[in-house]
Amino acid sequence: MINIFKHTGKTIRLTSFLIISSMLLFAVACSSDNQEENGISEALEGVIEIDGSSTVYPITEAVAEEYRKKEKDVQVNVAVSGTGGGFKRFCPGETDISNASRPIKEKEQQLCEANGVEYVDVTIALDGLSVLVSPKNDFVDCLTIEELNNMWKPESTINNWKDVRAGFPDKELVLYGPDTDSGTFDYFTDEVNGDEGVSRSDYTASADDNVLVTGISGSAGSLGYFGYAYYVENIDKLKAVGIDAGNGCVIPSNETVAGGAYPLARPIFLYIDPAKLNKYEHVSDFVEFYMDHVAELSEEVGYTALPSYADQIAKIDAAKI
Repeated sequence: MINIFKHTGKTIRLTSFLIISSMLLFAVACSSDNQEENGISEALEGVIEIDGSSTVYPITEAVAEEYRKKEKDVQVNVAVSGTGGGFKRFCPGETDISNASRPIKEKEQQLCEANGVEYVDVTIALDGLSVLVSPKNDFVDCLTIEELNNMWKPESTINNWKDVRAGFPDKELVLYGPDTDSGTFDYFTDEVNGDEGVSRSDYTASADDNVLVTGISGSAGSLGYFGYAYYVENIDKLKAVGIDAGNGCVIPSNETVAGGAYPLARPIFLYIDPAKLNKYEHVSDFVEFYMDHVAELSEEVGYTALPSYADQIAKIDAAKI
């Protein structure tokens, strides 16, 4: 009798266990179904490699920082090697996304084609490339394109402010700017010197805009240029110079850049590998997150958002299989 009771007890416990297990499995399945119906997906994981422009870096890093809060198992690496340096990695397929402060060049297109890498180019914001001096400089408020050309053209021998304009003081001119891999260097030389990549070489060049900030702010005789966001970030250390391209002096600001009044306003870009976009869910999710937040975050770091991103999002959607 005792043996039968024990056996019956085990049977009851086993039956109860099976019933409870089935109920739990059913509950988990229902929960998963409800999550899918409500647009809640499992956490993503993976690595996203991004490189390129120092100008675009503040936007992309701001987006990456917010995305890491959402997807803690996705590692987003954002490097800075200049627009040209970024394409040297993107076109062989080493990175998923490339930050660029200028359109891709023909030789870079050829490198991408040679490696079977396609791309979607997306405009993410507007930048007012800024010409800057130290706040200690009390004699420069505006420069013409011609004066900038005289300072920066390859054959320039101007090394003193008194040779830039009559009335300027006898003070050494010390120049700072991006290195030759920079899209900002390409844009500035094209706009100021009339030919992309053509510039005097005897200036302090750096791919790190923070190095340029330190150099420019260091003395009253310094002058340099880089993206507007770095000026905004260091507004207490720098003084923006107005630019006169023939229609009067204009200072860079969100308003003058958005309205087209500032002569050195330009678009800035992301280049996205559609193969990675379609193959990896975490890359696709990150790009979608980027476009959902780029307007807010580009303004937050000092750039000018586009009036609408509908056309840019349509480009990305068209690249998805």
